[in-house]
Amino acid sequence: MSREHVYPDEPAGPFPEPPLSFTDREDREIAIRTTPPGTTVPEALVEMYAEFDPADRAQGIPPTDAEAARRWLETIYAEGYNAVAWHGDVAAGHATLVPDDGGKASTAGDEPRDDALDDPEDGGTGERPAGHGPYELAIFVLQPYQRAGIGTKLLTALLGYARSVGIERVWLSVERWNRPAIELYKQVGFETAGAGSFEEEMTIRL
Repeated sequence: MSREHVYPDEPAGPFPEPPLSFTDREDREIAIRTTPPGTTVPEALVEMYAEFDPADRAQGIPPTDAEAARRWLETIYAEGYNAVAWHGDVAAGHATLVPDDGGKASTAGDEPRDDALDDPEDGGTGERPAGHGPYELAIFVLQPYQRAGIGTKLLTALLGYARSVGIERVWLSVERWNRPAIELYKQVGFETAGAGSFEEEMTIRL
């Protein structure tokens, strides 16, 4: 069973719908593009996580081993809605929303169930109906691209995409010492829904 989360009564936003392009604080041209569930993992994204500083990992993700990172990405790309910030052909950042409805994929890298997607052979689209259950969010920005405004754009673009496909509830957990991330989430519209010894849970309604 998925955990029960408390969500704000009123929706946040508005949020921009991708694709979108902007110039970051370092005068780099950044493009944000999104993909639905069932999309192939871009090789450049695997390379991004191979370069990711282990010191910036949170709650055990992303995996430090390259093959483990690839398997993790394949899992969340199978079921999740993803947004990637591109600087040319370089993946500078990645945000993902995965369904939190018990037994299926999570950002922690659980294996997806065989019945997780709407089967095209049964007349479906090959995608999970987006309105089903809450979604868990995770976001990572490669170290050379941090503190340049990319994380904010990536986060709001993914939320705009989420709303456009019918997702209404999103939650995340963040380490309590990570005040810059918590403040960013609050600015976007997340509210604190619970706190433990090491992590703070935050939720948003779209």
